Amino acid sequence: MSAKQAVVSPSAQTPIGNYSQAIRHGDTVWLSGQLGWDVKTNQLVKESFEAQLDQLLRNIKGLVEAAGGSLEDIVKLNLYILDYKNFPTINKVVDRYFSEPFPARACIGVASLPLGADIEIEGIVQLPHK
Repeated sequence: MSAKQAVVSPSAQTPIGNYSQAIRHGDTVWLSGQLGWDVKTNQLVKESFEAQLDQLLRNIKGLVEAAGGSLEDIVKLNLYILDYKNFPTINKVVDRYFSEPFPARACIGVASLPLGADIEIEGIVQLPHK
């Protein structure tokens, strides 16, 4: 597979602009920024930061699986957050989804995020070579 392909997952938010949920080129997948959007209710999860992040990571899991991989194949995550007070919660929730060796990660504080989200995550997935 040498040409880029859009990756689509019904369990992740439909793009709100002119971009793909993810792009696969060869064995590498680039995940667009994902939010804690619940596709069943068609709303952003707002009950708590933890619940929003949990939904977001479930969305990423579905997207990575649609690309033919698993969470273990994620090599890099970029997190964009509104408030660093949520950093301990991030570590707690991430532990539910990932184990060592954890993906490389950056956490960037921002002034605002789409649709009123408290966190957005993008990432890079390296699928097993077949």
